[in-house]
Amino acid sequence: MTAPVDLANNPLTHWTGPLGLPDFTSISQADFGPVFDRAIAAHQAEVAAIVNNPAPPTVENTMAAMELSGEALERVSSIFWCLAGANTNDEIQRLERAIAPKMARHYSSISMNPALFARIDALYQQRTTLGLDAETLRVLEKSWKGLVRSGARLDAEGKTRLSAINERLAALGARFGQNVLADESSWAHFLDGGDDLAGLPDFLKGAMAAAAEQRGQKGKYAITLSRSIYEPFMMFSERRDLREKAFRAFTGRGENGGEADNGEVVRETLALRAEKAKLLGYASYAALKLDDTMAKTPAAVLGLLEPVWEKARSRAAADEQELARIAAAAGRNHPIAGWDWRYYQEKLRAERFAFDEAELKPYFQLDRIITACFDVATKLFGISFEERVGIATWHPDCRVFSVKRADGTPFALFVADYFARPSKRSGAWMSALQSGFGLGKGSRPIIYNVMNFAKPAAGEPALLSLDEARTLFHEFGHALHGMLTEVTWPSVAGTAVSRDFVELPSQLYEHWMTVPEVLAAHALHYRTGEPMPKALIDKMIAARNFGAGFNTVEFTSSALVDMAYHARGDAPDAPLAFEAETLEKLGMPEAIAMRHRTPHFGHVFAGDGYSAGYYSYMWSEVLDADAFAAFEEAGNAFDKATAEKLLKNIYAAGGSKDPEELYLAFRGRMPTAEAMMAKRGLT
Repeated sequence: MTAPVDLANNPLTHWTGPLGLPDFTSISQADFGPVFDRAIAAHQAEVAAIVNNPAPPTVENTMAAMELSGEALERVSSIFWCLAGANTNDEIQRLERAIAPKMARHYSSISMNPALFARIDALYQQRTTLGLDAETLRVLEKSWKGLVRSGARLDAEGKTRLSAINERLAALGARFGQNVLADESSWAHFLDGGDDLAGLPDFLKGAMAAAAEQRGQKGKYAITLSRSIYEPFMMFSERRDLREKAFRAFTGRGENGGEADNGEVVRETLALRAEKAKLLGYASYAALKLDDTMAKTPAAVLGLLEPVWEKARSRAAADEQELARIAAAAGRNHPIAGWDWRYYQEKLRAERFAFDEAELKPYFQLDRIITACFDVATKLFGISFEERVGIATWHPDCRVFSVKRADGTPFALFVADYFARPSKRSGAWMSALQSGFGLGKGSRPIIYNVMNFAKPAAGEPALLSLDEARTLFHEFGHALHGMLTEVTWPSVAGTAVSRDFVELPSQLYEHWMTVPEVLAAHALHYRTGEPMPKALIDKMIAARNFGAGFNTVEFTSSALVDMAYHARGDAPDAPLAFEAETLEKLGMPEAIAMRHRTPHFGHVFAGDGYSAGYYSYMWSEVLDADAFAAFEEAGNAFDKATAEKLLKNIYAAGGSKDPEELYLAFRGRMPTAEAMMAKRGLT
């Protein structure tokens, strides 16, 4: 007979590692299933104690008790989902398929508990007479509305059906992500050298050699579907046949037939989402998801996206003519195809600005860009970072940093996992092992960033592209949002804000990467230590909006297709045909692919995070363009007074107030889309 799980002493729930981390050296995958089951049962018991409390509901015995419940479940969950994204394997994936629906079922039972809703509803109806501070009032209102949107007012039959829908959607989301990872990790095309490598710069050949060796093909060069290899290969390879092979593999992820095909997963997901919205009384799933955002309605989203789309499509059409001119001059009279665009665009950049991306890479060494991120945070917010070596995490590549206030007091931990590997899903993200808040005994934030940069050969430095350096700043902006939080309630801590506000701190932080004094201090040649020459900086700045048509078409088409799927009252029977029809109506350029086609659109289908919400990157971009202008107007990218307002109202405030109220407190007014379009070079 198996001994019962002791949550008080299991390393998944009782963290005894250095600096308050879990002891990753003691974690056993075999423990996850039993610990999840025991932690769910413990959480259910805590909720039962709250709803069965004979005392009248109060903020303390109901709201605070609910927010502090489920600690063991949160701890095991944070470790498990970290591994599922950053260092998975067959056993983790098997567990994920079982745990995702189980967790959905558990949280559905809580959100639909009539006795719990009765207690929250009693407080909500009295909210104006309870003397609540602004943050507590907001948490109460969000809790009440969240329960209603989760089915608290449905009848028994409706609750049963909604719970089943949520459970199935969780299973589908896990399957979708695993299918994409299977296609990404299993596909590699190996090259022998010679003509196969024509046009490739040394940094890319080194990354491809390392990727091949990692896959057991030492001495060869691997094209992989990691963006850190795929995109530069598409820029520089002179072999059109190889570019086509890579392009078709990249854009075909999740659409290859067999067990890893996502076509049926997407169809069922959209059907269940439409049914869920109707069950909850919404006209569409987009209406449901946008109810608690700044945008509020699909019409408001389209009001932003459609004008941008028209400008971007026009710019891309003009650029395509220029690319065809360059191809023709080289004796290539074929139409520009999807596998040609990046290649000829890079030649057009060289023609217009007399430099290419390969010239920048030697100045964007990973370690120096990490230091640049830290340096900017020190100048803006007075915090510092100390690396702590020799601390075990989920993978040997991870690095751990203690984060300290100006007086030297540690207040957060930051863990960074930078390099691509087959066990990691693609993309870049921020998450938390532990959020920071003040309620009860309080909690110190433990925040992590995950990237997918190409790992260099042993002894060689990791060099980043301009876009990768921006990505590093972007995700670190999210990390700061999590680390700098100064709120009481866990449910509004850090990045727990509306989806179309959460990208503001990250996208805003990108601006500091190209501030002259940051470049001067950190954009140093990895061999000579010399700063990037002013002439090259000037070219880089002049070219910052180069390719705006292509980049904006890639993004906006994805956002428009996402909204088209979810703004309908029903679901399309054939989603991929619907994708094609939608793009045809939009006038999508044939030579440009969506940044995320439906079968691998993880933001939207590998879970619920950005469904009907991919537009939020652009919505936040409207805000970030205007927000950085506040520093420009002050005449100093590190203006102290502006930085203090930024910290108080954006990075530290979490979701403690309505996002519009927070932005107005920082800037004094709301922005218009013109600043964003000017930033993109579309005016």
